Amino acid sequence: MDTSPSLSSASALPLKVSVWRGRADGEFSHYEVPRQASQTVLDVISYIQKHLEPSLGYRFACRVGMCGSCAMTVNGKARWTCRTHVAKVVDAQGGIEVAPLANLPLVKDLVTDMTVFFDKWAAAKGQFQGDRTRHDDFAQVAPASAERVAANAGIECIGCAVCYASCDVVGWRPDYLGPAAMNRAWTLVNDVRDVQQRERLRAVAGDAGCHACHTQGSCTENCPKHLSPTLSIAGLKRAVGRAAVRGQL
Repeated sequence: MDTSPSLSSASALPLKVSVWRGRADGEFSHYEVPRQASQTVLDVISYIQKHLEPSLGYRFACRVGMCGSCAMTVNGKARWTCRTHVAKVVDAQGGIEVAPLANLPLVKDLVTDMTVFFDKWAAAKGQFQGDRTRHDDFAQVAPASAERVAANAGIECIGCAVCYASCDVVGWRPDYLGPAAMNRAWTLVNDVRDVQQRERLRAVAGDAGCHACHTQGSCTENCPKHLSPTLSIAGLKRAVGRAAVRGQL
């Protein structure tokens, strides 16, 4: 006996899915996919690859919203496809459009090259640098300190690049470091154990750094982790300004 949830007659109609195929000069291909209860966009893409288009290129790993690797553009908005339910994005005609993330080089179909994204993390000095060794005592960080609270607000970023793909400034200025890199820099600016603060502020103070942000808030609006890179970038602007006044840059 089938005990799965029943679908209404309207929702039982096949989904009409448009998927980007090829490289930058490619085009959308169109597929019909059976509608299922509690179906995600990643489920739809996986069905197409398994049953309709074996050569379809896409990326995923955990399927539960922990890795961020399944991020794609769904109906014009960057999203995690594993956490995006079809019922929330399908249009009145049963249609969905899935494309690769914007602002990143396209490898094939729905797969983008993340190299430039992580290179910008490195350029923003997004690596922790301490001065203690295994022979030293553990550093003591007060959980309620202003610095720790500020770091905690942005530290849950998993590098999915949804904010980067949503940022208009990245689209206008390919050299712009982007919201994820600067959010990471802000968490380290507030890490009292880190010893490369001056170098980090110099890295984010340039023309492609924090002052290039137009504060449109698209990164914050679209972040699946509900972080606020906009707030982090504002913090960097203040920190850079103070350092400049003090002659530290």
